Amino acid sequence: MNALIEQLATLRLHGMAMCAQELLAARTPPNLITAIKRLIEAETLERRVRSIDYQMRIAKFPHHKDFATFDYSAAAITQKQIEPFCTGQFTEDAHNLILVGGTGTGKTHIAIALGTTLINQGKKVRFFNAVDLINALIKEQADGTTGKIIRQLTIMDCVIIDELGYIPFPKSGGALLFHLVSKLYEKTSVAITTNLEFGEWVSVFGDAKMTTALLDRVTHHSAIIETGNTSYRFAQSQESFYRLTVICRAALKPPCR
Repeated sequence: MNALIEQLATLRLHGMAMCAQELLAARTPPNLITAIKRLIEAETLERRVRSIDYQMRIAKFPHHKDFATFDYSAAAITQKQIEPFCTGQFTEDAHNLILVGGTGTGKTHIAIALGTTLINQGKKVRFFNAVDLINALIKEQADGTTGKIIRQLTIMDCVIIDELGYIPFPKSGGALLFHLVSKLYEKTSVAITTNLEFGEWVSVFGDAKMTTALLDRVTHHSAIIETGNTSYRFAQSQESFYRLTVICRAALKPPCR
């Protein structure tokens, strides 16, 4: 019995190994066909869980976010606007998604939650802060390894570029980002979060022609969702502060005589 479990583990059939322990310990073992079916199902599930765990690490999300914790009642967007993207079809079509809105309006939360949803469907996602991505592209060029990041990202189903426009970057970085987006165009979906209207993008990239060309590629086959300008986080903080104030006042209130 132990030898069989060890053999399965050696072959990295960990799902089968765990299931085999249960089957061998059962008072009434199932017939051969049922046992084989359960072993295969256990191994399939185990591999799927391991794959999701691996892809979550590869995605490099800064923290965990999901739609279960997103408060639509405090946001300017609706669940109906987001649900079509949760099917993952937009990645099958290599379409893009742009989330435009002020600071604290839930853009990053939505982007990470969507990326997590896609990974749970078996898709590959990579998350970048815009400045970190551009710095990586600049370093890659300086090291003489240009093209490595592009090769890594073209095999992804979706690349998330977060906070485009929050911090300015060198013109050379804008050119490298343009080149990257051009290579991903109609191959890999790009999801961008930004606080800038499209007319303001030139202030970040510094070149009107390049900005126009970039927007042409990004917005073609793209959905644009506006998240508003009222801070989602600020509203939550205000509500928490209000509740804390009520509790404190109640605690400090003198007892009735």
